[in-house]
Amino acid sequence: MSPSAGGLVVFLLSVQVIQSQDGWGVNYRQTDVCAAKGSEVFITCDYTHPPGIDPSDIKDTFWFTKEKDGEPVDLTTDSEYSGRVTYGCNGKSCYLSITDVRESDSAEYKLTLMTNKPGEKYTGSPGVTLSVTGLQVQVRRSDSTWLELTCHSSCVLSDRAEYVWYKNEENIKTGSSLLVSSGSTDRYSCNLRGSSGQRSPAVYGPQRPSVSASPSAEMLEGDSVTLTCSADANPAANYTWYKGDGTSDPRLLSEEPQLVFSSIQSSDFGWYFCTAENQLGRKTSEFILIRVKYGPQRPSVSVSPSAEMLEGDSVTLTCSADANPAASYTWYKEHEDSPRASGQIFTITDFTAEHSGNYYCEAQNEMGRSNSTLLLITESGVDGTTRIIHITRWPLLVVMLILLLVFCLWTRKKKAVSSTTEPHESREAVEMDLHPECEDLSDMAAQREDPEEQEDRV
Repeated sequence: MSPSAGGLVVFLLSVQVIQSQDGWGVNYRQTDVCAAKGSEVFITCDYTHPPGIDPSDIKDTFWFTKEKDGEPVDLTTDSEYSGRVTYGCNGKSCYLSITDVRESDSAEYKLTLMTNKPGEKYTGSPGVTLSVTGLQVQVRRSDSTWLELTCHSSCVLSDRAEYVWYKNEENIKTGSSLLVSSGSTDRYSCNLRGSSGQRSPAVYGPQRPSVSASPSAEMLEGDSVTLTCSADANPAANYTWYKGDGTSDPRLLSEEPQLVFSSIQSSDFGWYFCTAENQLGRKTSEFILIRVKYGPQRPSVSVSPSAEMLEGDSVTLTCSADANPAASYTWYKEHEDSPRASGQIFTITDFTAEHSGNYYCEAQNEMGRSNSTLLLITESGVDGTTRIIHITRWPLLVVMLILLLVFCLWTRKKKAVSSTTEPHESREAVEMDLHPECEDLSDMAAQREDPEEQEDRV
């Protein structure tokens, strides 16, 4: 048989290796062969026989790699080689041809000769060891602008092997290496010249990475959440995770394909993105918004106007709380079951003494609810002045002391007004002094006030 003209053929043309026994011998041309996956291997050998054997006495010759029950198995009967193996002899010269070789074909191949005499056979051993390798493109940076691509195999191919390079399926060059620009988005592969087999896997820079969140991009505070970055690339890409919305410098979080939150918190809310990079290029993913659901934090209350106001004026209370989803708001007056108002803003128009008391707001969403601190609005003074005092988690006794202090101040002011008809020298003394009992109350309040939770008086 002549070698196939359609593909690369590996011929074995090295120093003969001779195995002989009682005049029998097989001369393999080479004992170790390296072939690229998809190519055709062509093995030749010569055999000798004892002088008393006529060539016609040799009734059969075949090649094998396996034995069954101690007997060699003809390659043509092995299903793994079906349609890919042919062999034959011309006189004392024999050959073996394997087309479209696979990595599973890596094995030791031997020739067996059988005569007309029952049980008489001879096997040339050791045989020929075939190693089948796939081609790979190795990438090496030449300088800041260029990359050098080299066609590589795991075993040493024939010195006569030539390589062909492909760019996006188009044949562009012959040679062992190829220079390409850094950051190229093209795909490069190589093959043996004349081979009908498979090319090497193509190398290329990362495509735009995709990002995903598991279980989802909207989760509950305390959940375990994993963000995954993936990109089609060869060689495989390296990944980096960042947090940022593109308006400022992003914060580097991880250099792994996955970003894991074992217990996600409300502070983790925000935009995330990843990059994928290999020797040929770098790409950035789209942003993914992580929404963490959590109940309202303790609401804060603001008052407008913030200064003292007169009876009949309007006062506007505003409640706000950090929450996701956004909270709804309800306003209450202490010791009343029915709410005074709903919504973030509560306005009291035409304020009178009846409106005096403690107010608070409640923020609520599907995750929970939270109440603000008390807001004391009291009308005091003969001039109808209204005072607003924030009370922050104080014990009831302290609240009562504050009310008594307010009363003392009011009494003092009243006394100061009445003293305007007295001699001028006593006016300043009256305004500067508190009643002794009020001084005691002031000291008690100061002692019981939590230093970390000070009142906010408006």
